[in-house]
Amino acid sequence: MATIAKSLEWKLAAIHADPANCPEFILADAKDADMAFGVGAPGRSPERPDGPGAFRTLAEYRELIRQIVRSEFVDIMLMSASTSEVLAIDEGLFANSPVTPAARANDTTDIHVLRGGAVHLAPSHPFRTATIDHIQCGEVDCPPGARGRGANLGLYSLTFNNDPERDRLALEQFKLFREEAERKGFQYFLEVFDPNVPGVVRPERLAEFINDAIARTLAGVTRAGRPLFLKIVYHGPQALEELVRYDPHLVVGVLGGSAGTTRDAFQLLHDTRKYGGRVALFGRKINNAENQLAFVQLLRLIADGHLEPGEAVRAYHAVLQRLGIAPARPLEHDLQITDQSMSYAGTKIISAPAAAPPPESPPAPVASPAASEPPPTAQASPSPATPATESPTGQPAASGPPDWSRLTPAERLQYHRDRLNRMLGDSGRRG
Repeated sequence: MATIAKSLEWKLAAIHADPANCPEFILADAKDADMAFGVGAPGRSPERPDGPGAFRTLAEYRELIRQIVRSEFVDIMLMSASTSEVLAIDEGLFANSPVTPAARANDTTDIHVLRGGAVHLAPSHPFRTATIDHIQCGEVDCPPGARGRGANLGLYSLTFNNDPERDRLALEQFKLFREEAERKGFQYFLEVFDPNVPGVVRPERLAEFINDAIARTLAGVTRAGRPLFLKIVYHGPQALEELVRYDPHLVVGVLGGSAGTTRDAFQLLHDTRKYGGRVALFGRKINNAENQLAFVQLLRLIADGHLEPGEAVRAYHAVLQRLGIAPARPLEHDLQITDQSMSYAGTKIISAPAAAPPPESPPAPVASPAASEPPPTAQASPSPATPATESPTGQPAASGPPDWSRLTPAERLQYHRDRLNRMLGDSGRRG
């Protein structure tokens, strides 16, 4: 049976082949919140908003991951090592999927966000719960040939606080991780948070500080040990363009933040793409969406250049209306651009620029499938076919899985439209 190529691999190859003109964009769902938030990580339960059942269960969280992976709207699914073990190793969820599994490879103390706790407010300290072997195969030492059973991509996080001792310790631990990763053939992407201590860098110099920290940190790292891409706070067009221009092969991605409207999320993705970013990772903005599958599909359409942000917000609300789901905010409010909380805990405000929305061109006929199509047929237990048995339009394929790297944008768009129609329904109402 043919093996489906991972979209992350061929998209990165295309980006490096032509950094200035390649249209490909990498989208990730960050479902690793259980490494930070504990019981509340799966998000609030739409059925039980109060009391002891206020949050989704871990099982419900993992079911949402399964649905989004099967939708193929994202290129990467980021998880905790324990969730990756269940879904990647035990279930083989990613074995015949273009989606790449990834796991959080370290959990610095600034993401230890516990109810009633204050650890995340103290200066960041390096820490790793997961080991590379546990991520790759689920064991403390991987037997020969077992490293491919789990995830072979991890997120490594650094937080610079402009403190010589703490920053040096963080860099030393990063060096040890890189050496181990290189020896074990483990790939990673690098997350660089803004300082988690207020006032250590003047606000007007913060973007410059982060850009310089990244360039300086990676200057001594040879090709074998470099990250596949970056994950950073979006500090506006100038800062993003500066980093992209500095090294076109340093693939830059942004993190989605914790607060804001639907327009905030869609505009962030649009602006990242416009100013040279190639990756976006959304976690809580997906997890807090009234309907995760519809939200992620619209992210995909924006990332691929099919929708403008305002048009996508209207399409999203149209889907919610057709599914009978009450939106968290009225459409007029959800179309607004606001200041966004970009700290991991959401307690410290680092504002992404809230520029006036640009004028939008009239919607193209192909650009609003989610809003214009009839609501999907409800089904009690959705069981979408896997990509191995489908053509790009969702029909049974006679000759194995499609070659995603060869599909035209229109063919990809049609495929995602058909997938959404099949996968929403009762599952969509719960998502």
